[in-house]
Amino acid sequence: MIFVLSPAKALDFETPLPACAHTQPDFLAEAAELVACLRDKTPAELAALMSISDRLAVLNAARFEQWQPPFTPANARQAMLAFDGDVYDGLDARSLDAEALDWAQAHVRILSGLYGLLRPLDLIQAYRLEMGTRLANARGKTLYAFWGNRLTRALNALLAAEGKKRVLVNLASQEYFQALVAKEIAAPVLTPVFEDWKDGRWRVLSFYAKRARGLMMRYAIECRAQTPADLVGFERAGYAFAAEASDEHRLVFRRRAA
Repeated sequence: MIFVLSPAKALDFETPLPACAHTQPDFLAEAAELVACLRDKTPAELAALMSISDRLAVLNAARFEQWQPPFTPANARQAMLAFDGDVYDGLDARSLDAEALDWAQAHVRILSGLYGLLRPLDLIQAYRLEMGTRLANARGKTLYAFWGNRLTRALNALLAAEGKKRVLVNLASQEYFQALVAKEIAAPVLTPVFEDWKDGRWRVLSFYAKRARGLMMRYAIECRAQTPADLVGFERAGYAFAAEASDEHRLVFRRRAA
């Protein structure tokens, strides 16, 4: 199985890390093309484009100006160790040992507006560019147009190596999963869904669901999940598998109280 995650807006390039293996992103040339588009914009234009504050716009204008390969541990950080949002709180990748990170490197991919498709140990420099940003570029008016089906093709090559265990587990948000061309994915897609009981019905509550996706990713790494059946034993933060609500496309996990 191959797992896909969203990135996070928040980044941590400050917390000290032990020496760790690293790799280079596969789509650095494409990232450089996007950075060139973004460097042409003033902080005010970035603020309007990304719907961010003036302070964040100034910060990211400086990031794009300073963005420069080659990436090294001195000027970049491994993607899974750099992202720092709700999903990554649940994943807690910084506490994984080298063997677990190696497994993640082979089975996990992070979708990114700037970098396309990242392995966990791919080095990245700090940035902000959400996949839904309507950034005009040489291939169209959005990042979805820019990436086209290239990310899907890259995932298909990875899935082909899985043989009979070829399943894509979607732990990404809708915004990021839409960067893939669903009809061209050469494997069944399985989406874990996390629901809480609220106001008399089962609901997906965004804050809790994001963290649960990270917890699920951590669980899959720890148990070296190979098939969908390996995921149904997930019981963390009070969630448990709800067979009656699940099917071949969705694994539903529910809890009564946060």
